[in-house]
Amino acid sequence: MYLYSKRKMLSITGLSVMLLFVLQAQAPVRPLTLQDQVEALLAKMTVEEKVGQMAQVTLDVITKGPNEYVSDEPLQLDPALVKKALVQYHVGSVLNTANNRARTPEKWYEIISQLQNVATKETRLKIPLLYGIDAVHGATYTAGATFFPQQIGQAAMWNRALVRRGAEICAYETRASSIPWAFAPVLDMGRDARFPRLWETFGEDVYLVSALGKEMVDGLEGDDNNVAGNRRVASCLKHFLGYQVPQSGKDRTPAFIPETELRERHLPSFKAAIDAGARSIMVNSGIINGISVHANHDILTKLLKEELGFKGVVVTDWKDIDNLHERDKVAATPKEAVKLAINAGVDMSMIPYNFRFCDYLVELVKEGQVPMTRIDDAVRRILTLKFELDLFKTPVTSFKNYPEFGSKAFEQSAYEAAGESITLLKNTSNVLPLKKGAKLLVTGPNANSMRSLNGGWSYSWQGEKVSEFADRYNTMLEALQKKAGSDAVKFVPGVSYKDDGKYWQEKDVNIDAAVQAAAGVDYVILCVGENSYTEKPGDLHDLSLSANQVALAQALVKTGKPVILVLNEGRPRLISAFEKDVQAVVQTYLPGNFGGDALAAILFGEINPSGKLPYTYPMYANTLVTYDHKPSEEQNKMQGMYDYESDFAIQYPFGFGLSYTTFEYSDLQVDKTVLNPEESFAVSVTVKNTGARAGKEVIQLFTSDLYASMTPDVKRLRGFDKILLTPGQSQKVTFTVKARDLAFVNKDLRWTVEAGDYEVSIGTLKTKIQLSKTHAFAN
Repeated sequence: MYLYSKRKMLSITGLSVMLLFVLQAQAPVRPLTLQDQVEALLAKMTVEEKVGQMAQVTLDVITKGPNEYVSDEPLQLDPALVKKALVQYHVGSVLNTANNRARTPEKWYEIISQLQNVATKETRLKIPLLYGIDAVHGATYTAGATFFPQQIGQAAMWNRALVRRGAEICAYETRASSIPWAFAPVLDMGRDARFPRLWETFGEDVYLVSALGKEMVDGLEGDDNNVAGNRRVASCLKHFLGYQVPQSGKDRTPAFIPETELRERHLPSFKAAIDAGARSIMVNSGIINGISVHANHDILTKLLKEELGFKGVVVTDWKDIDNLHERDKVAATPKEAVKLAINAGVDMSMIPYNFRFCDYLVELVKEGQVPMTRIDDAVRRILTLKFELDLFKTPVTSFKNYPEFGSKAFEQSAYEAAGESITLLKNTSNVLPLKKGAKLLVTGPNANSMRSLNGGWSYSWQGEKVSEFADRYNTMLEALQKKAGSDAVKFVPGVSYKDDGKYWQEKDVNIDAAVQAAAGVDYVILCVGENSYTEKPGDLHDLSLSANQVALAQALVKTGKPVILVLNEGRPRLISAFEKDVQAVVQTYLPGNFGGDALAAILFGEINPSGKLPYTYPMYANTLVTYDHKPSEEQNKMQGMYDYESDFAIQYPFGFGLSYTTFEYSDLQVDKTVLNPEESFAVSVTVKNTGARAGKEVIQLFTSDLYASMTPDVKRLRGFDKILLTPGQSQKVTFTVKARDLAFVNKDLRWTVEAGDYEVSIGTLKTKIQLSKTHAFAN
């Protein structure tokens, strides 16, 4: 009986097992999620392979050439060096171009295909390479790519849609270059006119930077942040956090930023971009409050990864882990520098010239000085980005699949952007637009330069190689000659830049020749500003325009001919020594390859200018103050008997720009005058074109907290819109503002709105609202 029962039970059990196998075979298999794939790959990796994924070298390190800084031309990879990097050291990322020179899409495809072939076929785990590039106003290291204005010019457009369009084109053409990762946008606050990278920013205001930064992320990555396709790239926000406001005004020098200021002005743009889905962040190269940001655990881990919940990759800037030892002296050895940076929260090191980082980090892990959990966190983020970019299936994209690269449609968008960015700052007696048939003297060092139109990060780091790649585009001189006729245009530079040496050095100073050439012309078009530069090479001691250019301007105004001053500069150089004597001032910023054409069209009235300043243009070296300053910056208003030089003395205000038509604002209304901190209110205004031609107008909404527990800013931008109106046309524009938007960071580091009165202003119109109670929001 027992045996029978046991056999019967075994038989039933066997049937059950068979049935289970049948059911399992019929049940659908759950597909592996991206996270499953990352974890499965991570589990297979050795310490050395993990550390290699955290390493990024520059292209020159793995090419044929005399050393790691110089490559042979024509450019070729060195197979032995490639295998050393990718197979021996398991390097997971490469950046930059070779010999600081743009390449054709065909050459990019050749080089990156060879690299991916080694990474995906000759390494143990076949992990594809992640290639990154500085694509800051287009695919800036690709010959034939479409160049938009630099970010400061894009900010001057005050046009969300056009900023986004530029980013979409940049993503397309970067992918056409076989590159899936763009080091853009720059979300630093351009609040110091002296700083050499101001032109890479969206200006001085946190709302404007946040709004346009989000548009650029959406353009690069798409609405749904699906970067797996071949039309989008992963964005990289630069430079977290508090870059561009050092005490000296010079690049990579110490800054002292109170945490209230850091959170209220420098953090929101990054938070908005992170919320928009940005996949990577580059770290601030500088020092804040005595702590190198690359070694700051509070900023990189507690604030960025924990408080903001950032899940993407944190990458260093160029050689910045080494700088902890070599420059900042916070690490006694290069190995200790690696420990500090990785433990602070860095995921990938832009090494860029050797593999010591890998050796040091492997040792640190084995010695227990860097926990494996920190390594796994970093590598998990890097692998996730590679899977999101679909590099495991499509490690390289081909130029052959991008028929719109450099197309007329793309170029038209860049031309429109240049036209909308250029800002008319002065127009005495409507001297502009120029009359048809007018005879012109075009002069100044920027008049016949494509280099100065584009600025840095244009075909090369400092932009000095622009002439090799941009011959088919028009300088300001060439565009004016085509527009007015070569017989109507004289050209005498008066002052010229040197072709080598430091960017600001000048040669061939012949002011008398320019003055003599002014005889017989109707107008003088004086094109001044700066040559191209970026980062440390752009540091300066004096914000004034160069002495030669000032002398040229002063000599020309004495001729009595109307002088149209054309500024072509990355930051606002001081012009107060002669500005009052010129009839018109036009700011072009760094408008890109189509800046000359756009300027000519504006000067002759074919384009109605609509740009507005994204920063405050200073008048003097000691009045470098932003529009959102504290009331104490204007103490002269409070004086009765003394004439202090304490006024807010500026050349032109933030948000300012003229048009060839006129606009009238009326009927400013708010839908509620008393609200609680959880509510929103609507602000509306009617704008009418009262001039004789169509024009675009930027409507800017400001608020002022009249009294607060911490001294408030005089005003803050809370909204903007850009509209096109035909002559006589009116349009009602409405903004919705949350009470939360009026908050400031209080001494307890809480975003807070306080009960009391607030002023709302658009143009010269003002009204008031009242907050019913004080409230601190969750950060």
